[in-house]
Amino acid sequence: MMNQWNNPDDMQGAAFPENFLWGGAVAANQCEGAYLEDGKKLDVSDVSKGLLKEPMMKWNGEKWEPDMKGYFPTHEAIDFYHRYKDDLALMGKDGMGFQAFRISISWSRIFPDGDEEKPNEKGLAYYDRLFDEMHTQGIEPVVTMSHYETPLHLLTEYGGWLNGKMIDFWLNYAWTILERYQDKVKYWLTFNEINNLFKFPFAAGGCLDIRPKHTDKVNQDLTKKELYQAAHHIAVANAKTVHLAREINSDMKVGAMLSLSSLATYPATCDPADVLAVQQFQHQQAFFLELFCKGKYSGLAKREWRENGWTPEIKEGDLQLIAQNTVDFIAFSYYKSCVLKDGETMKTDTGGAYGANNPYITDYSPQPWRWPVDPLGLRYLCNYLNNIYEKPLFVVENGIGLHEKPDDEGKIHDDFRRRYVAEHLKQLKEAIADGCRVMGYLYWGPIDIVSAGTGEMRKRYGFIYVDRDNEGNGTLKRSKKASFDWYKHVIETNGREL
Repeated sequence: MMNQWNNPDDMQGAAFPENFLWGGAVAANQCEGAYLEDGKKLDVSDVSKGLLKEPMMKWNGEKWEPDMKGYFPTHEAIDFYHRYKDDLALMGKDGMGFQAFRISISWSRIFPDGDEEKPNEKGLAYYDRLFDEMHTQGIEPVVTMSHYETPLHLLTEYGGWLNGKMIDFWLNYAWTILERYQDKVKYWLTFNEINNLFKFPFAAGGCLDIRPKHTDKVNQDLTKKELYQAAHHIAVANAKTVHLAREINSDMKVGAMLSLSSLATYPATCDPADVLAVQQFQHQQAFFLELFCKGKYSGLAKREWRENGWTPEIKEGDLQLIAQNTVDFIAFSYYKSCVLKDGETMKTDTGGAYGANNPYITDYSPQPWRWPVDPLGLRYLCNYLNNIYEKPLFVVENGIGLHEKPDDEGKIHDDFRRRYVAEHLKQLKEAIADGCRVMGYLYWGPIDIVSAGTGEMRKRYGFIYVDRDNEGNGTLKRSKKASFDWYKHVIETNGREL
């Protein structure tokens, strides 16, 4: 069967392009820790124990406030904030040989409340040191400007992206970091997986209903029209950021970053109703792709607005601005594919969508998460994007979370991870042969970090093990898993030997 794993030792062949960027990816809120250090204040992830859980907030009769009870793994995370030099040494020229590393800037380190006029110099200085160390290690920074890290004050005071004032707050932040780091960062991503706005409005979309209410359920009353209004504000902010970056330094490249596993959705049967259901689902998932890459709202979106009364307020000049400032490349995450049958409800998590069973996929990650493993889905997705949007592609998230513990000798033999990555890289190589322009592959996440979806440490993705559990126990000591040297060899051979 085409989707069965081959023996990785047999997968030899042509290398990836010579300028291909190999590396890994993490997010500040999942690795840095130091959540209130050096002037930083709370952001949306600081009051969450995972995207799949209700944020720890309460209504005090007048406004929302944090209600943080118990242990939050993200507050200390893996202490990358203080240990970044040692961690980068494991990833860079002295370690696995990364050529690129994706990290996010924590917005609330730079503007702690988000609406200040002047930035926090301690926060800016930290990222200066981080980027300098990356360059010392031969690593090109790939920087996400907003990765589930909107300052909490902007939500509790203004409602976040539901409010058009956010555009100016964002542009003050964007100008500050683009201008400051223009000589250190070439590749920028604006909003991480912003299509998850409709799944996780609070953390992924930076939205909060601040109208008086008597419930502790965050975003319970947000309507689809309000979320589309937030989406429009974000689209305007994205376009203005692209324009700003080109004004500051034309060498900088700005990309969209979207969760696109759901685009690799197959019809359950050849019933035309199933095929059409998949097509419409893909159009919905591509809402922000159309905006950021083509500079326009799709006909399907306009029909949905028209028939449901969901049309957002669009100011004069907004559509022209969006049309004239499209992104330079598409960055995306891909973890698993899905199957859709007409009339059935899709379930989603941070890895993508779940639907009908796919009888042709028999490989699944081990319990407890059980993701279907579909390397061909990555090739399918790359060709889908290449044919429709004709922009360079950048795989900035692909990986597998496993429940792992060191054996009696302190070793982790993660052969499943090696095979997962090898098969996906094999299909990525095929996509490049198909004509897809792929800039690089950044594995998520090369060192164990806190899971965004479940808010725990036991869901481990790394080539590097971190001694820390869900309750905060452990030394934080780093150690290499078996996959560490294998991925290093993949990079050294530029993918000739997988």
